Amino acid sequence: MLKPQIEVHASPEFLPEQSDPGAFVYSFSYNIQIINVGKVLAQLISRHWIITDAHGHAEEVRGLGVVGNQPVLQPGQAFEYTSGCRLRTATGTMSGTFHFVTEDGTPFNVPVKRFYLDASDDQASRVLH
Repeated sequence: MLKPQIEVHASPEFLPEQSDPGAFVYSFSYNIQIINVGKVLAQLISRHWIITDAHGHAEEVRGLGVVGNQPVLQPGQAFEYTSGCRLRTATGTMSGTFHFVTEDGTPFNVPVKRFYLDASDDQASRVLH
């Protein structure tokens, strides 16, 4: 039986125009690219994020789909979206899991490796695979 193979790439960016460091508000966007590199159709059903600030305060976010979509990815197909979060510190991390099902309804999870949110990053973004 063929196994599903999904790759996830994250690219965060600090948003100074939406931030207010004096009020401990640091806004970030993150672009997520999800690629079906396998030979099995897969549908993204839900997500689970863990967003952690520099003080270790973690917020968990769970929900159906991403930005209102539950995309079906054919083999070789990609889906990309941008969303955002706010921290009370200038740095933090995000990690999580995307929950998928195959065409026959078999569930599987795709972990999203930790990526860094950094308001002081001169490049304003870091791409992690």
